[in-house]
Amino acid sequence: MEKPAIDHLDTQTLNSLRQVMEDDFGLLIETFVQDSHERIRVLSEAIAAANPDAIRRAAHSFKGSSSNIGALQLVRLCAAVEHKALSSQLEQLELDLQHIEGEFAQVEQLLLALD
Repeated sequence: MEKPAIDHLDTQTLNSLRQVMEDDFGLLIETFVQDSHERIRVLSEAIAAANPDAIRRAAHSFKGSSSNIGALQLVRLCAAVEHKALSSQLEQLELDLQHIEGEFAQVEQLLLALD
């Protein structure tokens, strides 16, 4: 069973962004989606290289952009990876990455349906 949008996105954040961005809201969504694909690629490469600092930086960056758009679960998932990297706990990060990719797919679908 699929989670409702409220589990993936903070509607208050999105409504505020829509008001502030007005006609550029669609561009904001498009930019977030494109940037997120790149952020996931960078995170994936950092995990494959087992580089804790690169993992931390990539997760932190994705956490910030996800927070700005109101992607609550992505924020939590990225924060967990960032914490693991800070602690040099690199096991299970491939599974964490799969969760991030799955959550991003949900968020992407919901965001693109908004515009």
